[in-house]
Amino acid sequence: MPDIGFIHPQVVHFVIALLIIGVIARLVSLLKLPPGLAFAGPMATVLILLGTGASVVAVESGSDAHDRVESVPGVRAAVMDHEEWGERTRNIFLVVAAIELVALAVRSRPSAKWVRGASALVGLAGLFAVYRTGDLGGDIVYNYAGGVGIRSGDTTDVRRLMVAALYENAMLEREAGRGDTAYALIEELVRRHPESATYFLRVQSLIRDKKDPRAALAALNDWIPPASDERLTVNHELLAVEAYRAAGMEDSARAKIESLRTRFPQNRRLQTMLQRMGSGAGAQPPR
Repeated sequence: MPDIGFIHPQVVHFVIALLIIGVIARLVSLLKLPPGLAFAGPMATVLILLGTGASVVAVESGSDAHDRVESVPGVRAAVMDHEEWGERTRNIFLVVAAIELVALAVRSRPSAKWVRGASALVGLAGLFAVYRTGDLGGDIVYNYAGGVGIRSGDTTDVRRLMVAALYENAMLEREAGRGDTAYALIEELVRRHPESATYFLRVQSLIRDKKDPRAALAALNDWIPPASDERLTVNHELLAVEAYRAAGMEDSARAKIESLRTRFPQNRRLQTMLQRMGSGAGAQPPR
């Protein structure tokens, strides 16, 4: 069988949607419904059968996809839990699908209602398994970065993962008061991904982590953004204001603020930032 791991993220969303709506429709079908809602029963059967088929594909595609993720240190236990719950979900809904087929076979008999009730009852247990499987899958993606940047194997995606990791770790080090470590991470980020955004992060880190606002001002003077690019210009000037203040050069900071207000009177986000700076609160430059 071909490797279908690449479709796992797409398939699991079909599983979740089809099975949740299918079980809800089966529950609704057990009520005394007006003729206009008589379609709930047949709809439940169709959706549950489709969702169960999708769950089989999801388990298979998950097995194909897990090798790359599981090779990341520390992720294997989380992957195994997710895989076990995925198989449990599939198995429960194979039972539900079988019950639905029985209900279809005896649909004209009085016992059909009880069979449909059994489907709804087992289906509710299955929905808990769907929730648990999805929750564990989300943990792998968002807590362990499994799949984020590495699923495709594309070097550009992996590079994006590295950029995000360096940035987030630098912010954590800053919050913990380890400025030198935060600055080192930002420097590595600039080395790996040199562009205007990381340039500004480096200047900001000189001010906040290295406590060297004069070096930050020198770096700002080394590169002046194009006058036609308002966003870059605003970022550049706000960092200059922050550096002047950190260096105790309040007159220069006030002059820069007034210049910004004059040059960009319609930039609401800028005005908000300037108000925060005027009240003494730190502010990130707009992006």
